[in-house]
Amino acid sequence: MVLQALFFYLFAGVAVASAFMVIAARNPVHSVLFLILCFFNAAGLFVLIGAEYLAMLLVVVYVGAVMVLFLFVVMMLDVDFAQMRQGVLQYLPIGALVGLIVLVELLMVVSGWVIAPQIVGEGAAPIPPAGEIQNIEAIGLLLYTHYIYFFQVAGLILLVAMVGAIVLTLRHKQGVRRQDISQQVARNPQTSIEVVKVKSGKGI
Repeated sequence: MVLQALFFYLFAGVAVASAFMVIAARNPVHSVLFLILCFFNAAGLFVLIGAEYLAMLLVVVYVGAVMVLFLFVVMMLDVDFAQMRQGVLQYLPIGALVGLIVLVELLMVVSGWVIAPQIVGEGAAPIPPAGEIQNIEAIGLLLYTHYIYFFQVAGLILLVAMVGAIVLTLRHKQGVRRQDISQQVARNPQTSIEVVKVKSGKGI
C-alpha cells in the first residue's frame, strides 16, 4: 500500500509539473515533448487504478501517433509563432472568460461532495464483479450503451478541432506554384499547344 501511494504521488507530481511546462515553455517543440511526458505519467496513473486498457490506449494512440504527428508538424512547418502571438491580446477577454468558466466547473466538481454528498457516484454505472467481465468489455458496454451520444459528440468535437487546427496553421507562401484541378480540366488544344514556325537553320 505504501509503494502504491509512493508511485501515485510520483506519477501525479510529474504529470502536473509537465502539464504546467506545456503552457510555460517558449519553444513549441519543448511543449510537445512535455505533453508526451504528461501522457506517460497519466498512463501510469491508469495502471495504478487497474485500467490497463486505458493506459495502453493513451500510450499507443496519443503518444505513439497523435503527439508524434504534432511534433513532426511543429518541426517541419515554417510557422512564424512570433507573428501569431502579436494579436493574442485581442482574444484575452474571451480567453479569460473561458478560463473562469472552466475554473468554476472544476471547483464545483471538487467541492461537490461537500455541497451535495448524496449525489456523488449516482451517475456511475454499476461495476460488475471482478473476474466476471474483462476491463475492455466493461468499457465497451459503457461507451456504446449508456454513453453512446456523449461518445459521438466527443468525436464530432475532435473532428471540428482537427479541421480548425488545419485552417489556422495553413499559410500560403507567395511565388509557389500549386495545382489547380479546375484549370487542368478546362484546358483545350487551343490554350495548351502553341505552334511556332522556325525558319530553316535557326533555333528558337
